[in-house]
Amino acid sequence: MSRTGNNVVVCVTGASGYIASWIVKFLLQRGYTVRATLRDPSDPKKIDHLLKLEGAKERLQVFKADLVEEGSFDSVVQGCHGVFHTASPVLLHVVKDPQSELIDPAVKGTLNVLEACKKSPSVKRVVLTSSICAVAFSDRPKTPQVVVDETWFSDPKFSQTMKSWQWYTVSKTLAEEAAWKFAEKNGIHMVVINPVLVAGPLLQPQVNASVEPILNLINGKKFPNNSFGWVNVKDVAEAHIKAYEIASATGRYCLSERVVHYSELARVLSSLYPTLQITAECEDDEPYVPTYQISQERAKSLEIEFTPLEVSLKETVESFREKNIVNF
Repeated sequence: MSRTGNNVVVCVTGASGYIASWIVKFLLQRGYTVRATLRDPSDPKKIDHLLKLEGAKERLQVFKADLVEEGSFDSVVQGCHGVFHTASPVLLHVVKDPQSELIDPAVKGTLNVLEACKKSPSVKRVVLTSSICAVAFSDRPKTPQVVVDETWFSDPKFSQTMKSWQWYTVSKTLAEEAAWKFAEKNGIHMVVINPVLVAGPLLQPQVNASVEPILNLINGKKFPNNSFGWVNVKDVAEAHIKAYEIASATGRYCLSERVVHYSELARVLSSLYPTLQITAECEDDEPYVPTYQISQERAKSLEIEFTPLEVSLKETVESFREKNIVNF
């Protein structure tokens, strides 16, 4: 694979998103020509932050494409050397119609993008943004001694029994399963990135679902009784590009700097910002959900050095301040 972006054209789907925006930024910095797809390129909240990126004027091309519209990505992908498929709806809480709101866009959207890649002989590699949600959620027990790695796969039936995130977890699991089957059947070289919750600076103007728990803590809300991994958004974006550029990259890559209980997240935020009224109260009185470990072995083969959680949290909060999302 090419290690330089000069004269190389790549596509980033769902380019306005939290992770995708940083992928676009880093690709432009490397000299790539980026074809960015958005469902609504006319929405300034979705496009303005991309147009302001260094190199955007010269090498950013914006296209309208819809995940559930068959053939929507065909013309965009033609002539691209690599495709970064990040587009997928992120709804972690209230979901009225799981099939139409989450599962269809995730699964059909992924297959639409891969079908476009199949039709384009120029495409040499696809990097798919999946999630730890497609890895870690099954009836396998998770304790502080357990190490989750890329050989784990979530069980959609188990995911439907979860208290929260169940339909998002199902959508990401089914989408990745469908993607692997399609890629293997059609000879598409695909690499999959499975990040945990993502923190760090926002390029887009609005709060996204991944950093919302941090904002909730800043606003004094009780924390959920759950344990989850965290990783910096810049590390995730860098991993996507390394997965495209490094010839030996293959399979899945879990990305997690650390798994912590939400109580630890609150404690770290309190130590960073002692004047904030961050609560030490949990939403329920049950024993704390145990933490677990996520292997970093394969991620380090992508030359990723993980940013410490404390730095990621500070970057997130300072980004909130810069964008006037919080004022203290």
